[in-house]
Amino acid sequence: MNYNARTVSHVHFGTTVHKDVTERLENINPSLAARARVVLDVNKSERHIRGGLATREKYQHRLAICSREEE
Repeated sequence: MNYNARTVSHVHFGTTVHKDVTERLENINPSLAARARVVLDVNKSERHIRGGLATREKYQHRLAICSREEE
């Protein structure tokens, strides 16, 4: 199976999982570790964008609710 940020986005990457993927997997399967590193690096580089979009959606939702209440 081809894993990418979208297919594993539902997985919670806590400290232990992150350590497993970044350090321990290198000893077990270097090829898979390299592919996982690419996914983690892309995810990290896009994290600020997702945060900004989430904030924008939050305030658009609040604005929509306030607009409905005024009508």
